[in-house]
Amino acid sequence: MFSRLPRGEEACESTVVGYGDPVTNTNVLTARERVDSLDIVRGVAIIGTLATNIWVFSHPWGLIGMLSAPTLPGESASAAQLVLMALAQGKFLALLSLTFGVGLALQHRSAVRHHRRWPGRYLWRAALLFLDGAVNYILIAEFDVLMGYAVTAAVVSFLLLTRPRAQRAMILVFGGIHVALISLIVLALTTSPGANVDGTLPDGPSPYADSSLLGLAGFRLDNAVIFRAEPVLIGFLSLAMFLTGAALLRAGVFAEEGARLRRRLMIAGACAAPADLVLGLTSTPAGLLLERYVAAPIVGLGLLGLLIELCHRRGTNGWWARRAREIGRVALSAYLLQNLLGGALFYGWGLGWAETFAAWRVPVTVTAFVMITVVVATAAHLWLRRFSTGPVEWLWRAAADLGSRRTSAAVGSLPS
Repeated sequence: MFSRLPRGEEACESTVVGYGDPVTNTNVLTARERVDSLDIVRGVAIIGTLATNIWVFSHPWGLIGMLSAPTLPGESASAAQLVLMALAQGKFLALLSLTFGVGLALQHRSAVRHHRRWPGRYLWRAALLFLDGAVNYILIAEFDVLMGYAVTAAVVSFLLLTRPRAQRAMILVFGGIHVALISLIVLALTTSPGANVDGTLPDGPSPYADSSLLGLAGFRLDNAVIFRAEPVLIGFLSLAMFLTGAALLRAGVFAEEGARLRRRLMIAGACAAPADLVLGLTSTPAGLLLERYVAAPIVGLGLLGLLIELCHRRGTNGWWARRAREIGRVALSAYLLQNLLGGALFYGWGLGWAETFAAWRVPVTVTAFVMITVVVATAAHLWLRRFSTGPVEWLWRAAADLGSRRTSAAVGSLPS
């Protein structure tokens, strides 16, 4: 079925673009730029998730507070916060899901080309990603996406064995089920008296302000049902987005001749963006659900088309492009680092900014976002000057290759 790759995919096939694999493509410049554009999109997605998650870090009650009352009572800059939140909410999570689907499809094509069983050892790689996510969830951030991505990737690895037409049908089915589910929840919220309004914050001291690192880990384990609800809620959406990423790769979205497809994606995203912003500014549970889980994924498709088009028009070697590309190459390390830095700045086991600067939440949050982005980008730049892959990526790949013929090569690339 996949004995020959469509134009625009051969250039990327030798590069495994999921978490944990370095860029090894040695083709001509145009092929190199296609690979770089994927790294750039992934890097933007990683920083974009920080733009969403930073508001969770800066809330004195963390994720519980964001679910109950995203803006603090009496907060003078609440309108500015809603606008900033709406600009990032859900779009970059969708973009990251699309790039993950692209990476998964490329790994599948690489396995077919080299006559390896599929999904084969990829299921072990997915299990390790789930373990990475579990560590991130328990010790660092209760809004971890890696656990959900690992489960989705394992399922999609089997779905990629079906024909492209069947995969397109599954995108429609999974997307339809997701929209129906969100619509039912929104209907329940809007028809139940008092349900579609912000809640109240819990009484007493916040564990995010008072607990140690291990204390917060216990708190996350005690509230796992609440904190792990989102990956279950968006399970069908994640399946659809992964498969959509694979389908867009087949359609040549990264290729020079994919300009028409990219324009269509940008038009769809531009049409959804106004509704997305309006829903975000409603600051109601129903509005935020529709924004994050219905409108934002469409905007994410538009962002994908826009970023790839910019790479084709302006190249991939500009200063900003290189920084985004470097973050994309160490995506897993960057994701974990930015979450760790967010906790260190805002939680009680660190500097405790969430409680200390609650009255100045918006400017402090924006400042923290800029600071963390600069640190992550600088760390990625300095690291890649010496090593070909990120530190967490290397550990993940070495564990994934245990017992395989690639183990000796992986050990040989140990950072020194």
